[in-house]
Amino acid sequence: MAIPVEHFFKQKKYPFIISLSILLISVTLFLVTTDITTTFNPLIIYSDLKHQPQPPPLNPTESDSTTISKQEKLPSKEEEEALLSGGNNNNNVSIDWKLCKESVTVDFIPCLDNYKAIKNLKSRRHMEHRERHCPETSLDCLLPIPKGYKKPVRWPKSRDMIWYDNVPYSKLVEYKKDQHWVVKSGEYLKFPGGGTQFKDGVDHYIDFIEKTLAKIQWGKHVRVVLDVGCGVASFGGYLLDKNVITMSFAPKDEHEAQIQFALERGIPATLSVIGTQKLTFPDNGFDMIHCARCRVHWDADGGKPLYELNRILRPGGYFAWSATPVYRNDDRDQKVWKAMVAITKAMCWKVVAKADDSSGIGLVIYQKPTSSSCYKKRKENNPPICENMDGKNSSWYSRLNSCLTPLPLDGKGKPLSWPMPWPQRLTSKPPSLRHDSDAIDEFNKDSKHWSQLVSDVYDNGLSISWSSVRNVMDMNAGYAGFAAALVDRPIWVMNVVPIDVPDTLSIILDRGLIGMYHDWCESFNTYPRTYDLLHASFLFKHLDQRCDLVDVVVEIDRILRPDGYLVIHDSVEMLSKLDPILRSLHWSVTSHQNQFIVGRKSFWRPTSL
Repeated sequence: MAIPVEHFFKQKKYPFIISLSILLISVTLFLVTTDITTTFNPLIIYSDLKHQPQPPPLNPTESDSTTISKQEKLPSKEEEEALLSGGNNNNNVSIDWKLCKESVTVDFIPCLDNYKAIKNLKSRRHMEHRERHCPETSLDCLLPIPKGYKKPVRWPKSRDMIWYDNVPYSKLVEYKKDQHWVVKSGEYLKFPGGGTQFKDGVDHYIDFIEKTLAKIQWGKHVRVVLDVGCGVASFGGYLLDKNVITMSFAPKDEHEAQIQFALERGIPATLSVIGTQKLTFPDNGFDMIHCARCRVHWDADGGKPLYELNRILRPGGYFAWSATPVYRNDDRDQKVWKAMVAITKAMCWKVVAKADDSSGIGLVIYQKPTSSSCYKKRKENNPPICENMDGKNSSWYSRLNSCLTPLPLDGKGKPLSWPMPWPQRLTSKPPSLRHDSDAIDEFNKDSKHWSQLVSDVYDNGLSISWSSVRNVMDMNAGYAGFAAALVDRPIWVMNVVPIDVPDTLSIILDRGLIGMYHDWCESFNTYPRTYDLLHASFLFKHLDQRCDLVDVVVEIDRILRPDGYLVIHDSVEMLSKLDPILRSLHWSVTSHQNQFIVGRKSFWRPTSL
């Protein structure tokens, strides 16, 4: 029955109706005229992480680097799926991929094989021709895969044998046949563990070093080692059994493919040379530097190569030198030895051990000072102490110094202490980390974040066959939380710190891990097909502002082994740009929670040049 209007008002219900109407009108106007400006952090929001907030990773360049600007609208679920699937959007790409011409070989390295630039060098006296000379234009083609290429032999078997067709070079087999660096056996290249200075085997030599100086304590006190002129990296390969991680390096020279052999074996290695420029490592980083007949003239240019070792060696760290000047008495060797005595004395290095092993090979071990008091006591200030006013590590395309890098100090002006014994140093506060509570809190949160993320997502959600992964590169390593979370697996991680983000490489080495600087707008110093997995967490946002993403993907394709993985953790917008590029390479591409894409490289190559 209808209620008369007069009766309705008499019951005084109209204030409620009026209030309700005003509320409905206000809500409608709000939804129509207001944008939802939600801040989106892809690193934090996971529906399968028990709904607990996760700390953000190390900020590469700015405090909101992992969030979309508040001026941008959060895409809907349908929009995100459309973006990632390459649906109706403007991010589709059509690339006419070409196979590189015959002049670009299967093992081409753009910044080291720039023959035009090398030919025009005015001098090769200081190994300038082995240094980086990047071409003006990026590689615009895909490298062919070697004939007969197979999936690499898996670790740990690969330490001792690899497929010959994957690295079909026999020069070292002939050149070093009496020293047993490498031996060809049927379809394989085998590595017996020999070397110029390893007459009784590399494992015997490693034990000899520790017996010569017990304080070394492989895998406890000495964890991070640099092997200069490493050959095929057997020294670093066998040190892995001692819980020692070694950065092995050598130039791309007449010792054909030695670094390629090392990486194919699953041993950390990179192409580099002590020439006219600094090594791409941080100041005061390595626990030990090793040289076994590494063919470096340490006394050249007044001792600049030794000053460079002093720069990157941790205070209290060791330089183990096994070479003929240590144990031979001919005039040439003694001249070199006398020069070494003079330079190391001027640097305040002390000889802490010297011995010959049963095969007659000699070894001397120097130690870098832990205090600057010796520098002040020198009669001559030669070499002088470098002026490093800003305290930054700047070794990317920097000339070698003729001075000694200052010893690092903590926040109280005291010399930095040696890191905790391994494995405690992986999770304890790194000596080079700032001492303020904010820095320590950020570091701890980053470690916790990556530990949980790897456990909850990388292990189970990304469809990665970890048993096929050995060589890993983190392209934007931060504090190396990703590598730390993987440390118990039979893999190793090259932690790359891009040159345009905060410098954390000293912290990474403090943690007992290895890494180096790089600019991803250029080619990396490694052979093609040398990594099983590349990891990029919020790297591309900054690269997109400086270089073409297609060029970066071409470099990734060059580095990655066929069947290898590329894991990208980034914003939806960046993933939508990269997804179609990877698909155009005939890679399989999958997405996870609209925050990750996993690309798996195929064996596909273009058929035409």
